[in-house]
Amino acid sequence: MTSKVRYGIIGFGRFADKTIAPAIRQSPNSELVAIQNRSLAKAQSGAAEHGAPFAFDTAADIVAHPNVDAVFIVSPNSCHCQETILAAEAGKHVLCEKPMALNVTECERMITACAKNNVKLSVGQMVRLSPLVERMKHLVRSGFVGRIIRVEANFVYDARLSTRRWVLDRKIAGGGPIFDIAVHCLDTLRYVLDDEVVSVQGELTPIPTPDQTEASAQLLLRFSQGTIGSIFCSYDSAVRESFIQVMGTEARISAVDFTLSDRTTLLKLEKKNESHQIDSSVENIIVPNLYVQEVTMFSENILSNTNPVLSAENALANQRVLDKAMMLHST
Repeated sequence: MTSKVRYGIIGFGRFADKTIAPAIRQSPNSELVAIQNRSLAKAQSGAAEHGAPFAFDTAADIVAHPNVDAVFIVSPNSCHCQETILAAEAGKHVLCEKPMALNVTECERMITACAKNNVKLSVGQMVRLSPLVERMKHLVRSGFVGRIIRVEANFVYDARLSTRRWVLDRKIAGGGPIFDIAVHCLDTLRYVLDDEVVSVQGELTPIPTPDQTEASAQLLLRFSQGTIGSIFCSYDSAVRESFIQVMGTEARISAVDFTLSDRTTLLKLEKKNESHQIDSSVENIIVPNLYVQEVTMFSENILSNTNPVLSAENALANQRVLDKAMMLHST
């Protein structure tokens, strides 16, 4: 292998065009060499735009090419399992978009296939790479917040404006905003608390059917150490916003837009002083492009033969909670 990992993108669409392809190109140890779309014309157009020498219309063709070391799977959720196994059997490393798959069983098949073929598998929970999230984790570990009594993470946007019309089709998406954006909330809370969810309750609307996902959901979580958590997610919001807070016996920390990259994000700290008054302060935290970070880290894992930081096992833990959440009030 060369000093750079050579990537092919499977499922090249708007998100891959605007976010993933530029991230691979900006990564110092990565190179974009191939693009796949069901339309060969679209794959060729994308390849020309991003300077990739190869274009394909099937996943089988892109993973078979000898110049491709790894693939970034950006296809609809229902394709993740099959395409990961296809890549693994061709000896290609896999970086897969979240959610990992449609269910736990598919996740386990992906992990098994990659282990059997000695290739690395990583899942794009890149929000946990944010310096903002790392700072929140440090404040929790240091005791600044005191005993954690509640955590909250919300993520909403207007999916009615999205070109991804399949996101409400349960056979393709698996779940609606629970799979698409609540997974970031869940993963971040698990990371900040360094704890696992032991129970899930909630309300989903509309009630999911075998064909249709929910459009909004409120989830109530209990973590193993007793912390209560909540997640609200929706496709029907007029505004796009993500929000996270950790509430403790001594302080509260919170941030808006905790999922975003390439910006300075404000972390608000509210701490009880000796007079039992609240001292408030704000930390300005520079968040880099988290997609570039995840690609660079995965390439380093491949080049140095180390285990992925954004591990498949972590994504499997998320999927267990997602599956339970989707069963709430399902018809």
